[in-house]
Amino acid sequence: MSQAGKALAYAFESGALAPERAFFLRAEPSPFRDCDAEQSFRPEYLRLKRAGWSVVPRLEGNGYPLGQILLTKHKEESFANIARGWALLGEGGTLACAGANDDGAASLERQVGKIFGLAGSLSKFHCRVFWLKRGERRPPQYWSELGRLRPVGDGSWMSQPGIFSWDHIDDGSALLVHHLPGDLSGHVADFGCGWGYLGREIVAGAPGVTALDLIDAEHRAVEAARANIIDSRASFHWLDLATEAAPAIYDVVVCNPPFHAGRAADPSLGKDVIAAAARALRPGGRFFMVANRGLPYDAVLAANFSTVARLADNNKFRVSVAVK
Repeated sequence: MSQAGKALAYAFESGALAPERAFFLRAEPSPFRDCDAEQSFRPEYLRLKRAGWSVVPRLEGNGYPLGQILLTKHKEESFANIARGWALLGEGGTLACAGANDDGAASLERQVGKIFGLAGSLSKFHCRVFWLKRGERRPPQYWSELGRLRPVGDGSWMSQPGIFSWDHIDDGSALLVHHLPGDLSGHVADFGCGWGYLGREIVAGAPGVTALDLIDAEHRAVEAARANIIDSRASFHWLDLATEAAPAIYDVVVCNPPFHAGRAADPSLGKDVIAAAARALRPGGRFFMVANRGLPYDAVLAANFSTVARLADNNKFRVSVAVK
């Protein structure tokens, strides 16, 4: 359990909050299981399922007397979840939010207090827990809009907070697109597709591609990619490639691998995706990857592929191609 989750549990154990029928956004396992959980990140979703929780990637409904939210380091995502949580409550219902001090929870508490007024708060485990009652005050329209797909950037794609590089084209992905060859063909996959930028460029510029699988562990990313790529060759999959098999065997895999868990860099995430790509490629298949140049991926590429070549190397990113 995260420190914020422990702080939220403490709010109930101490009697500051009373357990009732509840929902739980950004849910994680906790002592209070009598709730409807929402978790859009596939590894955490699967962990909750294994623990016997009732969990869905996107919760719908209303009229709850109690709601719980674990805040994230992304301010816009927390704004969106607070607005969604408010909408899920019944009149007079309580919405309890918990977040780490290092992620800006105290600042968010002040902003929420100015808009709604707070019914209470506490500090525990280097985290803030605060709660409000649903009354006449409504969340700002901007917060509500952040909770659903919306046009961003130049207006040609849809996205929302909680997706990697949600409001702009990532520089690494743009560099990878620049170095993709024009002869991509056959069955292609994008491992960690995000909102679909790489896939959108591939279907636009590679007529030899017969099928494109877009795969991501974040459910919101998969839904954004589905909205952004209207092409009969494309299919969309919500999977944790570190633990679940890819849907097919591929001629080409492209990837801008994840490398953060929470606030800290975790190179093992990218290593898992590289190994998954090697398992999913046919002999002779190609793997195109961009990654922050400081991450230690050379050894894992060499261990999983017969040949590896560098296509680009600037002061921030490396683009590599590996052949199985």
